[in-house]
This record gives sequence, C-alpha cells and structure tokens, in this order.
Amino acid sequence: MAKTSSLNVRVVEGRALPAKDVSGSSDPYCLVKVDDEVVARTATVWKSLGPFWGEEYTVHLPLDFHQLAFYVLDEDTVGHDDVIGKILLSKEAITADPRGIDSWINLSRVDPDAEVQGEICLSVQMLEDGRGRCLRCHVLQARDLAPRDISGTSDPFARVFWGSQSLETSTIKKTRFPHWDEVLELREMPGAPSPLRVELWDWDMVGKNDFLGMVEFSPKTLQQKPPNGWFRLLPFPRAEEDSGGSLGALRLKVRLIEDCVLPSQCYQPLVELLMESVLGPAEEDTASPLALLEELTLGDCRQDLATKLVKLFLGRGLAGRFLDYLTRREVARTMDPNTLFRSNSLASKSMEQFMKLVGMPYLHEVLKPVISRVFEEKKYMELDPSKMDLGRTRRISFKGSPSEEQMRETSLGLLTGYLGLIVDAIMGSVGRCPPAMRLAFKQLHRRVEERFPQAEHQDVKYLAISGFLFLRFFAPAILTPKLFDLRDQHADPQTSRSLLLLAKAVQSIGNLGQQLGQGKELWMAPLHPFLLQSVSRVRDFLDRLVDVDGDEGAAVPARALVPPSAIVREGYLLKRKEEPAGLATRFAFKKRYVWLSGETLSFSKSPEWQTRHSIPVSHIRAVERVDEGAFQLPHVMQVVTQDGAGALHTTYLQCKNVNELNQWLSALRKASAPNPDKLAACHPGAFRSARWTCCLQAERSAAGCSRTHSAVTLGDWSDPLDPDAEAQTVYRQLLLGRDQLRLKLLEDSNMDTTLEADTGACPEVLARQRAAAARLLEVLADLDHAHEEFQQQERRKAALGPLGP
Repeated sequence: MAKTSSLNVRVVEGRALPAKDVSGSSDPYCLVKVDDEVVARTATVWKSLGPFWGEEYTVHLPLDFHQLAFYVLDEDTVGHDDVIGKILLSKEAITADPRGIDSWINLSRVDPDAEVQGEICLSVQMLEDGRGRCLRCHVLQARDLAPRDISGTSDPFARVFWGSQSLETSTIKKTRFPHWDEVLELREMPGAPSPLRVELWDWDMVGKNDFLGMVEFSPKTLQQKPPNGWFRLLPFPRAEEDSGGSLGALRLKVRLIEDCVLPSQCYQPLVELLMESVLGPAEEDTASPLALLEELTLGDCRQDLATKLVKLFLGRGLAGRFLDYLTRREVARTMDPNTLFRSNSLASKSMEQFMKLVGMPYLHEVLKPVISRVFEEKKYMELDPSKMDLGRTRRISFKGSPSEEQMRETSLGLLTGYLGLIVDAIMGSVGRCPPAMRLAFKQLHRRVEERFPQAEHQDVKYLAISGFLFLRFFAPAILTPKLFDLRDQHADPQTSRSLLLLAKAVQSIGNLGQQLGQGKELWMAPLHPFLLQSVSRVRDFLDRLVDVDGDEGAAVPARALVPPSAIVREGYLLKRKEEPAGLATRFAFKKRYVWLSGETLSFSKSPEWQTRHSIPVSHIRAVERVDEGAFQLPHVMQVVTQDGAGALHTTYLQCKNVNELNQWLSALRKASAPNPDKLAACHPGAFRSARWTCCLQAERSAAGCSRTHSAVTLGDWSDPLDPDAEAQTVYRQLLLGRDQLRLKLLEDSNMDTTLEADTGACPEVLARQRAAAARLLEVLADLDHAHEEFQQQERRKAALGPLGP
C-alpha cells in the first residue's frame, strides 16, 4: 500500500515577453522546478516574444512537495542567461480546483531575497528555572542552501530571534551543507509571548550579507509542540510583486494527482469487471461495465483514462481485445463513414495512446534519419506565394534574385526529395512495425469493412488505419519532432515552416488524396502529382501491414513495455570513476558510450567497441545530481552502488544539458526502483582534497548530508506497467460518475418505456446496464472501505507524532 503523487505540467506558450537582445527580441526558454529540484527545461525558441513550446511533462514526486516554479530566461550564447521573470504555484493553489490550472498567468519579478531553498534541522526546548523561562535552540545543520558566492557555495550562519533577544552561530565557510551543532539559549523578556524566528545568512566580507531563508514558529507551537526535525526554509513574508503584465505571461496547464494505491487484491474485482467487458460477446458491448465507464468519462479526462486503460490491458495481454471492443462500439454508432474516428472519443484516444506506448521506437526508426537531415541541411522551401522571400535564396541564381516560378520549382524539388525519403521509409517499414500494432490495425480493418461493405465505401477501411498511423502519429511527429523526442530542440522558424509543409503533405497522403484541390491551400497543387502517386503505394502498404498472423500474447510483453534486457537509454556521456585521494583529476572525465537496460548499466569507448564494463542495476543504491562546485562542471550526476562486501562506490557521469541529465536520472531511478536498501541520504559533492566539497566533513565514509530523490522521475512512453496505479485511476474516474451510476440503477421501472424511446435500447439491454451499474457500485463501495481503513491508519500514525529529527 503506497501513496503516490504526480504532476502533469504543460508549458504551452508565452506572450508579450520583454526584448532582451539588441535585435528587439529574445531567445526564451523555461525552467520548471519542483521545490529545489529542476525537473525540466523547455527548448529555446529563438527570436520570439511570443514563444510556443507545447511541451508536456509528467513528474512523479513525493507527497510533501511545496511549490512548483517556472522561470523564464533569455538564452545568451555569451555570458550568463538573463532572467525574465517567474511564476510560483503553491501546492494549495494547484489543488484548489480538482481539474487543476489552465490559464494565462503573469510573470513576476525575481527578487534574490525570495530565491531561497533548502532545509534547516532544529531541536527546540522550553525550560523554566528560578529566573523564568528559557528557550534552548539547538541549531544542528542545514542542507541544500542556495549558492550565493561565485564558487557555487555560501558562507552560512544562523541568527535566532526570540522577542528582543537574538544570538548567532559561527560562520561555516564555502558550503551549502553546514553542520553547526550549536546550542543557543535565550531568556524570555517581559511582555506578550513571542514567536521564534531562525534566519540563515551568507556572510560576505565586502558588502551586505545575503539572505538564505528563514523559519518561524508561533508561541502556541513553542508551548505545545516545540520544533524538532527538518524544516523547509521560506523567504521573508511579503506580497508577491505584480508586474502588471509588463514582463509578459505564460499559458500553463498544471494538474496534481495524489492517490493512495492499495494492494493488488483490492483492485482485482474491478479489473475482472473490465476484463469481462472485452471478453464478452459483441451483443453485450453496450451494457458492460466498460461501456458505462466510457459514458461517464468527460472529454477532458479521456486521454489520461485512455492511457491507463491501455496500460492495464497491455499488462494482461489483452490490449488488442480492448481496442477491438472500443472499435466495435465506435463503428456501431457511426452512420456516416466520413465521421468515423474523427472525434476525441475513448476509442480514438486509446488507439493514439496505444501507438505511442507500443510504437515509439518504430516511429524513431522510420522518421529520425529524415528529420535530422531536414534540421541539418536547413534548406529554404516555400510554395505559398504570399510567404515567399525571394531575397533569401539569391545564391541560387547568379543573375540576381530568382523569380517566383524559379523559387517554386526549387522548393518543389526539395520537398519531393524529402517526401520521397519519408514515404520510402514508411512503405518499407512493414517488417519493423510492432506486431501488436499490426494486429490492432488488422482488427480495425476487419471491423470497418464489416460495417461499411458497400463498393462506394471501399476506401473507408484504409482511411480508418491511415487516419491513425499517418494523421495522428507520423504527421504530428514531423510537425513537432521535439514533442516526440526526435530532436532535443524546437525547430527555428525556417525549419519549422519546412516541417509544416512536409506534415501537410503526409496528411494528404494519409487522407488518400481525397481533399486535394479543395480548401484555401491551392498553392499546394504542384505537389499533387507526387502525392497521388504515393497514395497508390499507401493502399498496398496497408494491405501488407494487416497481413499478419499470431496471437496478441506473444506480441507484447505481459508486464512491461520494454523487456528487462532491452536498452531503455543510450548515448555518449563523460564518465569519472571514484578514485583514491591524491590522484590527478584534470583528465578524470572521459568520453564513454553508455547503455542502460533493466539489468545493467554498461560503458564502452564507442558503440562498436567490443569491450564493455557493466554495473548490475540491482547494485544501485542512489542516483543523484552533483553540485557544480564539486568538479567545477555542470550537469553531473552520481550513481552510488554497493558491492557484495557492502562497500559503496560512486560513478560520476556528466551530461550535455539539464534535459539530458533529467532523462538519465529518471531512467536510472526507474530501473533501480525495486532495489532494496536504498540510501536515504548521500553527498551531492565529491570527496576531494581529503574532505567532502558539500559539507566539508573529513571522513570519506561520513553519512550523507542531503536527502535522496529516488521518488522524482519523469513519465514517458517506456514507463513500466503498474496495474495497481492504473486501476486506481479507473476507480477515481468512476467516483466522479457515481451519482450517474446510482441514477441508472435506481430509475423507476415505469420509465423504461421512455428510456427505450430515447435511447433505442430494448428492456433487456436496460436490465443488463442496471446489473452492470450495480456490480460497479458494489466494487466502488469495497474500494471506498479499503481507502477509509488506510486513512485511519495514517491518522493513527500522525497522532503518534515524529520520533525525532
């Protein structure tokens, strides 16, 4: 039984950002932080004051997080990046509406005194003697303080206030993890009871000291429950400065989901009901528990539910049966074949999510070479006369600027060249398409052909498949390759326009050329001969794609999207092995090719190198960031492992940028999630010059000074299946529609005639729907009871109070 917490964050776009460059524009990007942890960095959008990112992240994180922060910066290739502004969202603000936040929010100015982070460990006692009351404040240590000095560290000291009394600790130089272990005693002065305030400051020899954060406790807290433990540092209380929109705004979508995931046996009855739905006869499709769930799900919840349902059925080896069930329902209620799968129904969303979950490696294999070529060659292509910039291609002709006709011919040649590569790659990919996708498309092909067998509808069975594969999979990936992990950065405006033209062409091919010559984009006409030629190849490709035999159970692993032996992440990193004291470190980081599977973390000089060194994933005890000051290098992480003798070893790896760092951290934490004996704390620095660079302790074996973050991971298509968490999402969705379920069950039987007229359902179907609703309500009641028991256990634990720092 466990509690889980996840944030779904979408950084959509910005508007009216201030210009930071001499050209009158900016190069903005956004950093996303959860408390003190940077979890994502959007790509830079060059030369824009109204950037569109459209980047989405799912962050799994501890339940006790406090706030989410968005920092917008202007990237500067020379010097430091300029901070434009920030948005802070407290946990309370995010959870105020169950649907989360979806709005434009103005950026606020960044005040250095408000940029605090870290925690302080205190133990406070209230004592009385013959002279009155005395407050004894034991200032033990602090961790993860904000760096205020150019060295990436601080020189922290603590100042304790109680009424008119104040005392200070000693200053500890060059650390973000000070250990004071000092006891400060303050006498109560006459007057009203006073709060206790502890401030942390960075000592500066020249100029004023820099604020690092504070904590404050009311007189009531001091009297009834004196502080004892770790406490998060807060900025000075002050009203958030409203910039009035002068710094611009961001459009954000943020939703927090907190859940208590129960043991597997609690969800078994619910899962069995859902499985029965897809295994039952077709005539019961409209009266199954799954049909009721579909009816209860609102449009804005369908994508999340679709993802969880697909994963749930994948784990049971029944994803194909699930998709076939939804397809039967969709085609049965579709009268006009031109509208088939055109809405955002559960069937459409489920097939979309299924393709992403199962087909992302296939997508990368097919499209990545061509997309990389478009980015690298940066050819100017344009067919729309209203958008042509003839001056940009002056070098094409030695007689001055080319004519519009010349520009069109040149662009047509380039576009057909790239399109030819894309179409050839897709048409030749039948054997590489995952068997599970081919089987799903085969079922879709058969159901649509059965529903619309007429000769005039002979293309509908092809359009149903190509609508998913071309229009909802290949074309969106070509249009925004960053969002499908095909590129690390968004395209510049010129490349983005080229990708848009290619995506439009692939959409037309996926539509089997049915809309060519219609609409406003008649300037695409020069491409029509090529597109029509490709359409004939598409039908043959789809016929070969659905010509597959085999059972679904062998097509998809039962418990994981990626088998343990499969490579989940690979690439070049800089690697440094922990070395004995005294060795030179100048050339300690060496370029290595790294592979991560569910079983091993392997290193070699190059992908082709025969000799590999491996670390068993089962030996990993912590995967954490490393302070920049440890090696004077950014984007370094550490992998702490334990050998058979119980000794700990650390391997340091440097990534290219913060996004690559986050992705490797997340992948390693997920791979090692089942490991026992995880470290609760570690050193974010390195042991150099006979001491830890973070906390200055002189023993290599000294206990870690900073807590670990094994719970902070990023969600992606390769996440392992988690049937209990997926079933919990279904349960939560059913709770939202419980009242409707009760109405369906409790409707007066006298209303059956009216319902039959309104819905077209016969009395037998209505009776089966009520029986399904009754079974669902019974399962929900049992899950409610299990959750209530868990909450009671949590309340009993909380009543016992903390056992100490």
